[in-house]
Amino acid sequence: MDDAYSVQATAADTNDQDGLETLMALKDGDAFLVADHWGDVKAGADGLFERDTRLLSRFVLAVGRTRPSRLSSGVTKDNVFFTCHSTNRPLPPMGGRSAPAGVLHLERRRFLWDRRLFERVRMVNHGVEDILLPLTFEFDADFADIFQVRGTARLQHGEIHPPVIDGRRVTFSYTGLDGVTRTSCLAFSEPPARLSANRAEFMFSLPRGRSLDLFVECGLDACEQPDEARWRWHAILARLAMRRRLRRGAIVEGGRNQGFNDWLRQSRADIALLVTDLPTGPYPYAGTPWFSTPFGRDGIITSWQMLWIDPGLAKGVLTYLASRQATESNAFMDSAPGKIMHETRGGEMSVLGEVPFGLYYGGVDTTCLFIALAGAYAKRTNDYRTIRALWPNLIAAAGWIRDYGDSNGDGLIDYARAADTGLSNQGWKDSEDSIFHADGRFPKGPVALLEVQGYAFAAWKALAEMGAVLGDGRALEWAARSEALRALVEDRYWMEDEGFYAIALDGDGEQCRAVASNAGHLLFTGLPSHERARRVTRRMLTAEFRSGWGLRTLAKGQARYNPMSYHNGSVWPHDTALAAAGMARYGERRAVAMLLGEIYGSAAHFQMRLPELFCGFVRETGEPPIAYPVACLPQAWAAGSVFLMMQSVLGLSIDAAEGLVEVNNPALPAGLDRLSITRLKVGDGVIDLHFQRLNGHVVVMPRERSGAVNLRATG
Repeated sequence: MDDAYSVQATAADTNDQDGLETLMALKDGDAFLVADHWGDVKAGADGLFERDTRLLSRFVLAVGRTRPSRLSSGVTKDNVFFTCHSTNRPLPPMGGRSAPAGVLHLERRRFLWDRRLFERVRMVNHGVEDILLPLTFEFDADFADIFQVRGTARLQHGEIHPPVIDGRRVTFSYTGLDGVTRTSCLAFSEPPARLSANRAEFMFSLPRGRSLDLFVECGLDACEQPDEARWRWHAILARLAMRRRLRRGAIVEGGRNQGFNDWLRQSRADIALLVTDLPTGPYPYAGTPWFSTPFGRDGIITSWQMLWIDPGLAKGVLTYLASRQATESNAFMDSAPGKIMHETRGGEMSVLGEVPFGLYYGGVDTTCLFIALAGAYAKRTNDYRTIRALWPNLIAAAGWIRDYGDSNGDGLIDYARAADTGLSNQGWKDSEDSIFHADGRFPKGPVALLEVQGYAFAAWKALAEMGAVLGDGRALEWAARSEALRALVEDRYWMEDEGFYAIALDGDGEQCRAVASNAGHLLFTGLPSHERARRVTRRMLTAEFRSGWGLRTLAKGQARYNPMSYHNGSVWPHDTALAAAGMARYGERRAVAMLLGEIYGSAAHFQMRLPELFCGFVRETGEPPIAYPVACLPQAWAAGSVFLMMQSVLGLSIDAAEGLVEVNNPALPAGLDRLSITRLKVGDGVIDLHFQRLNGHVVVMPRERSGAVNLRATG
């Protein structure tokens, strides 16, 4: 991403953390909370956010004016609750009574529901004496825009009003330069001994063997009075809502391999956490903290990863993106008729146009991906009622590819930002230094990215297949466009001396001869010939790309290679997953199994929660992968990677119109000998599958089945 909008490496800095991997995240709808292992919010990247505005920028608990000693903390496996267990340091004499260290058990348990923070602080005296317990909260609300938190400079600000103090609550407010007054409220169940604009001081008398609860709420606008009944009721609602999301679609389990099962469950829970139920259906927000909003590309890729398990997610994504499709040209928004949204934001800076992302269309691949996903959804579900409803949007998207996507008439889809405020690079690698020539020079525009041609190829092919079903007479024309583009890409991008595809063509038609992972995305679309796909696969499996933890985004030794960079040598799990899925299209099951094993090894070092990316340093015995300090965690397409790789390694495809599940030459990664899939819905039928390694081969057996669904095992 351009430096003006990129996440600065210092954005995650606080007094106690060096990176986002040390922070704990909760989310509900458009609200999310990021805090440290104690549950404290201390500025930096943390805070309670709603619609890209930070409502709580400081929230720190102290006992006797010191931070308690943490015993353990974490988020529950379903991502609903955060709990921190701690104990006191020695308490000074108060009222003639003192308390030694380690006699007080302090439990902070919190969740988000209805876009509000609910917290319970439980205090238990395990000492032999009664104690007087001084408890203090420090708090603040800076109403910072998420782009400010990320590091984007801002010259002017609105007005923060004096907090309003009312008994057990403090109300903060801010009037932005957009004229909107935003408020947040913090309320306590018990009256503090002292309450000021930024501090609440309590003094509790806690007899030995007794416990006491304090309830806290924070959120938009006014607060209701916190109490135990409200906390318990909303906790039930939060857990039930998560349970419903986790039950969507099929279930995948890795036999007796507990570690692999933990990864599958954590990934599924992370997807469920990031999915927001919008009026148009479920939509996976891209990731916390920086991208907790609908992104076009991220939503499409994530729902494609999950398509075989939960096609309802793709339906929600397609429906939402259709509702935000551009109808006019606007340079600031980088929009043109038919183009699909890249990103939408609701914060003050976006509303004012200080950043262009209120509703932004600067993604060159998203429109092609939109059509391609619709085709994949149609094959997976045979839901042509939805496809018919989307057909005008799909035709409009095809119109953008034809009329606007190719700016110089050479038959290739290219980009050049329409305004200086937009992103200079508009593929998935959108950092300003991610596209370059072999000698490191940046290309002159417009730039035609390799993988975008693959997505355009897939879009025309999908449109032709759907059009044939719907009886659209243009289906043959669309199929011809797809094949013509295939031939053009093979002719213009292939580098025979490298045995690889160029990352892009510049505005003069010259190859940008950098060797990068973009070619793996081309394999995913099925565009290359089998021979060239084989050569690309062989090279991507060398040490140039393989770090031992996954595939690097840029081959080692290339100009601008840097394993600590955002896009030039780091490892992105979703990037590895798409390349693996591409290899699987050409029968490379063993390669997929190997890469799946490497990504699993990475996940194990990140507590089974894959981050957005991590550094691309070579794997060293006994050492973990090196974290990227400001990577989103959790992140949707990182969480979805395991499911796309599982589908790929199993050789599993679904044709709902035929009522058919096909498994071709399945494999399993080392250490995993059994795998089961239950509640796999195909049309009106449901089937359970069991995979097992026998005599060096993986076989599949149907376990339960209902309705008109059949299994075909080949290879």
